[in-house]
Amino acid sequence: MERLAVLQPHLAEGVPLARAARQAGVAIRTAERWLARYRQSDLAGLARPVRRDAATHRLPADLVALIEGMGLQKPRSSAATIQRRLRPVATAHGWGVPSYRTVCAILAALDPAMVTLAHEGAATFRDRYELIHRHRATAPNALWQADHTLLDLLILDEAGQPSRPWLTTVVDDYSRAVAGTMVFLGAPSTLNTSLALRQAMWRKADPSWPVCGIPDVLYVDHGSDFTSHHLDQVAASLHFRLVYSTIGRPQGRGKIERLFGTLNSADATGFCGHSRRPPREEAIRKLWSQLGW
Repeated sequence: MERLAVLQPHLAEGVPLARAARQAGVAIRTAERWLARYRQSDLAGLARPVRRDAATHRLPADLVALIEGMGLQKPRSSAATIQRRLRPVATAHGWGVPSYRTVCAILAALDPAMVTLAHEGAATFRDRYELIHRHRATAPNALWQADHTLLDLLILDEAGQPSRPWLTTVVDDYSRAVAGTMVFLGAPSTLNTSLALRQAMWRKADPSWPVCGIPDVLYVDHGSDFTSHHLDQVAASLHFRLVYSTIGRPQGRGKIERLFGTLNSADATGFCGHSRRPPREEAIRKLWSQLGW
């Protein structure tokens, strides 16, 4: 486009090519060459020609493969280290020793996904490059998500000792509204999960919290309370399906995980009993009064 701008006064207004080239600070022979290429191939003729051997190497294919293999080895080696280790190999085979810049160019051309797999492992490769289907509910109560999190709060247990409570939450996937919750001490259990589900399904006394009903699908992880026979019986009795996420893949429960992250990182930090503060007994008792307990 910059070359076309030089030719434009001559093409559109009839300005002599020599004057247009002089005003643009371009040699007349260069402007004549651009004009000939433009008339022959239109705008594409003004593009800088690409060499046929661009992005190729004159090095032997075995040497290029060796550089790529060394670049994929774990632990990762720098280009300077690879270039230094290549010298005796290239000399033994009668090859020319590649320069540092050539080694850098070969390493830069490697597939980033392959480099990630080689250096960071299959788990990182899967999280970064695997195609993930994002399921979205099409209506309220079509899909609920349920999960637990350990809150970053300290409260006093029955023995008067500071303890972090658990929160079970049921979220409607379509609206992201919280349908039911359960706060408790101790490990998650089938009973606490069932109580949270009961609150989610039952009508709320608060008219501003209208979420209720029976979901078509309940999406959970493989926790022992979610894989219990009791929850299977509840699903069979109320005619909803239990769907389990892939083990070790929290991406499928992204909406409820985001809710937990917001609770622990933002909302709870204003309480004096936040677990990142010193667990003083007077601060914990003040927390109880803040929560109305």
